[in-house]
Amino acid sequence: MAKFTLKQIAAQSGLSLATIDRALHQRGRVHAQTQHRIRQAIADLELLQKTALAKGRTLYFDVIMHTPDRFRELVREAFSSQIASFASFKLQLRFHFSETLTAGEINALLSKSALHSHGIILKAAHSELLNPTIDTLLKQRIPVVTVMSDLPTSARLRYIGMDNFDAGKLAAFLMTKWLRSEQSHIVAITGSKDFIGEQERIEGFERAMQQFAPQHRVSVVAGGYGIDPLMYQSLKQFLQAHPETDAVYTVGGGNPGILRAFDEQKRPINAFIGHDLDRENRALMQAGKIDALIEHNLQLDAQHAFRTLLEFHGFLPASEPLAPYSKINIITRYNMTT
Repeated sequence: MAKFTLKQIAAQSGLSLATIDRALHQRGRVHAQTQHRIRQAIADLELLQKTALAKGRTLYFDVIMHTPDRFRELVREAFSSQIASFASFKLQLRFHFSETLTAGEINALLSKSALHSHGIILKAAHSELLNPTIDTLLKQRIPVVTVMSDLPTSARLRYIGMDNFDAGKLAAFLMTKWLRSEQSHIVAITGSKDFIGEQERIEGFERAMQQFAPQHRVSVVAGGYGIDPLMYQSLKQFLQAHPETDAVYTVGGGNPGILRAFDEQKRPINAFIGHDLDRENRALMQAGKIDALIEHNLQLDAQHAFRTLLEFHGFLPASEPLAPYSKINIITRYNMTT
């Protein structure tokens, strides 16, 4: 416990010096409520002391993401914009993005970042190989939070992002309203089955389609990692085998590659629903290629991530528990911000 003078504790608690002296030195009986006020005052003083120390230091947060290039700009802008929300601290972000990361490479990045990091914000494919590293980081007082896709069996502090299963259900609801044929064949596209967030979206979509409109058929295509050429190849092969496909739900990136595959085979798309309002998807939506996008507020996610890491170190007071998931938004060309 930090050492504070009786005068400091009295001023913080609003109690008299005599009461503080009697309580701390166990001189006579002290009411339980008074003891609670003193303990709270000392806790507040410790927090103020930690915060004062933190304000004089640069705090490094590492953002490590296995993600397509098209998503980098959106994440970088969203997270960088929220540094000003914590202006009393000197937050420094270090970004580590890659379209191709193995579990071994992520472990190496985690270990390297940890040398001078106060916290790590991580998006990675699920792998049990990451668990020992994240556990070791926590023991070293380097907390990890996951964003967009969770690692639920790890020692991460918490997951920050939308409920991906519900996002998939929402996509199914929209799809049933957009489809213009009595029986459609929908291709549900995921970059990889290793990302828990993407798998949850697909599962939510499939289950809800079966509930809302079981007459429609859903097929899942995986493996393009949201990268245009790979997504194009995956869809080209799929459409050759299933030329009746007429609708798309994609949970990740690579939409230009998907559309190119449909265009080359002159296949019309009755409904196209995707995720994330990045620059690429914004242009496709403006061109009428995408009907709706599902997204959530990345800026708010960044705030929650920073706050969680700062609270872990005691630089901010513990806040009320945050909502378990971010709010899910529906974007069309008519409510898309410019």
